[in-house]
Amino acid sequence: MSSERFLRLPEEKRNRFLDAAWEEFTTTRFADVSINKIIKKAGIPRGSFYQYFNDKEDLFSYLLENVRSWVKDIFREALAEAEGDIFDVQLLCFDRLTAQDMGVDPMLKRCVQFLRRNQGVDIQKLIPKGPEDTPSQVLMNALREDLNLKGFRRADWDYVQNVMSLAMAALGSAFMDSLMYPEGRERFREELALRLEIIQHGCKDT
Repeated sequence: MSSERFLRLPEEKRNRFLDAAWEEFTTTRFADVSINKIIKKAGIPRGSFYQYFNDKEDLFSYLLENVRSWVKDIFREALAEAEGDIFDVQLLCFDRLTAQDMGVDPMLKRCVQFLRRNQGVDIQKLIPKGPEDTPSQVLMNALREDLNLKGFRRADWDYVQNVMSLAMAALGSAFMDSLMYPEGRERFREELALRLEIIQHGCKDT
């Protein structure tokens, strides 16, 4: 993770470095990302990079932290609109993430460019952390107090986490399908709604 030295950089210099990093990560496959290109575009000495980060994986982990914060904000806004409903929030987030006018959002644009450039890459494997620090776990823990658990068969956190994990997996699949095939957005949204209904109510009569 970034050093205190990096966080103490003047904002303009820090942002110039991060913009250079994002440009490299979104225009080059992860395996081919070049630290030399990043520092050249950012205008910093090579030695300074290693005072800020250990390697490109460390830098990418820092960039993902910014993405996590951005995703948390989207989910918090959607949860407020959905009054804490775990299932409604997935559809609201899908609409927010796939809206045509979202192309102007710098963070979404960067995420989309990276995912398209690195299809098949498991981002979680690029983050050297424990199982409780996966992006989905971090997000669920951050939103825990905002969830409305009325009507749940069980309200213990382990149970709720598993339900939300299934719902978020459905959202992730629909988002990636829409990303790869934007012309099918409405169909993918309908499939997401059906999967959420199955998660919520089950698939068998009792």
